Amino acid sequence: MARILALDYGTKRTGIAVTDEMQIIASGLTTVATRELLTYLGSYFLAENVELVLMGEPKQMDNTASQNEVAISEFLKKFNEKFPLMEVKRVDERFTSKMAVRTMIDSGLKKKKRQNKALVDEISATIILQSYLYSKN
Repeated sequence: MARILALDYGTKRTGIAVTDEMQIIASGLTTVATRELLTYLGSYFLAENVELVLMGEPKQMDNTASQNEVAISEFLKKFNEKFPLMEVKRVDERFTSKMAVRTMIDSGLKKKKRQNKALVDEISATIILQSYLYSKN
């Protein structure tokens, strides 16, 4: 089997999470400056076997697209041009940032560490990926 990669896309930085090759465990990988994301993914895809990329789909409470959806759509066009054979699925990402902060609090991280937005993005990507894995089973 190959890995599944999840992206919590933001205009400044993007959190990335990945599964193990058996697609059992979701782990935070890193956070990358969004302007460098395609380059990073290209290198990662060369080094690791990835079969699916999950892209968070930000929605409002009334199910309409959030403001960030325009930027995500533009990114996905570039992504599909660069990686035309890579499958992409969209996953609802509502509340993942709040869940990430809650996870940080519950794990005992100090307030200063919880203010690290890059860590929040990476944990959010992990939550997106873990949710997908649960729904798949």
